[in-house]
Amino acid sequence: MFITAILLKSGGLNIIANVLGKPLGKIFSVSAAGAFSVIAGFLCGYPMGAKVTADLVCTKKIERSEAAYLLSFCNNTSPVFIVNFIIHKILRDRTLLVPTLIILIAVPIFLSFFFRRFYFKHSESYGESLRQTECKNNPFSFRTFDECMMDSFENIVKVGGYIIIFSVFIRLLTKFSTDIPAFFYLLPVLELTNGIIILFERFENIAVSYPLIIALTSFGGLCALAQTKSMIHSSGIPFIPYLIQKIITAVISAAAAYGYVLLFL
Repeated sequence: MFITAILLKSGGLNIIANVLGKPLGKIFSVSAAGAFSVIAGFLCGYPMGAKVTADLVCTKKIERSEAAYLLSFCNNTSPVFIVNFIIHKILRDRTLLVPTLIILIAVPIFLSFFFRRFYFKHSESYGESLRQTECKNNPFSFRTFDECMMDSFENIVKVGGYIIIFSVFIRLLTKFSTDIPAFFYLLPVLELTNGIIILFERFENIAVSYPLIIALTSFGGLCALAQTKSMIHSSGIPFIPYLIQKIITAVISAAAAYGYVLLFL
């Protein structure tokens, strides 16, 4: 969060835009500034895609319609979490590493070609907004450093706070799940890390557990939704379309994972 904040408030965004803006702009039909959101959304994990996108809107580097489009596919689980936690610690099957990464990265990219149709009104891309939204090379100052640091601290407290709260909810509902079976189906959806553990322990059949884990990872859980909502609330980016698009992405990802299990496992 601190590094991305520094990049946004200095000339770092221009460097990224000049290097990766054109190739990513052609693929995703986004502006050069929007390309930074693509990078953060696929590499940094929840809710950094939403945070960077909201910051770009608030600093008037991209339009709100482009931000809504970016949010539809650029707020995902980080590859580091997928590799270290899901593959090595939970599934413990290295043969699933490549297909898992492909599914969780390729499905949002594939669906972006369909989601963009709901946001492009007067043009076929946001590429032309580069000249209008180029940021200036602001000189470094300790005031900028301090602002970025405090903003990062505030947001990391929000992220950590939501994880703690939803983890507590899971513990409380677990005690009642034996008496009220419906709670069992709610538990995994609450928080991603705990939810993956619950799904893996409850479903021994890989044909069941793997697609469900992929779906939850793609969706992010209610905790990730709350984190995302907190990051975009001041930007005016609509939340309901994002929620619908995440559900669609989760369903398609689960179908792809189930197909892989049937064909190769």
